[in-house]
Amino acid sequence: MRVALHTKVRADRIDRYEAAHREVPVELTDAIRAAGATSWTIWRSGTDLFHVLDCEDYGRLLAELKEVPVNVAWQARMVELLDVVHDYSDEGAEAGLPVVWELP
Repeated sequence: MRVALHTKVRADRIDRYEAAHREVPVELTDAIRAAGATSWTIWRSGTDLFHVLDCEDYGRLLAELKEVPVNVAWQARMVELLDVVHDYSDEGAEAGLPVVWELP
């Protein structure tokens, strides 16, 4: 399944956010893949962040990552940088952006 998400970085922390993503721990990317993700891309427009990820089951991915120590540490770091964070709650599994149109 493909999921699109929208988060927001704090305007005064864009450089720190981008620097953090140049140093994503291998343990975190391994955990994301183990939870079923096959790709994850983030684009930035001003302070708006748009994520597109492909995974087997987004709800399962969130549930599996929610308690993984390297992800918990990463999310704590992201809370300091973001105005709108990635939601790991059960409701977050339904927080993807709705598809409006796809090229047939």
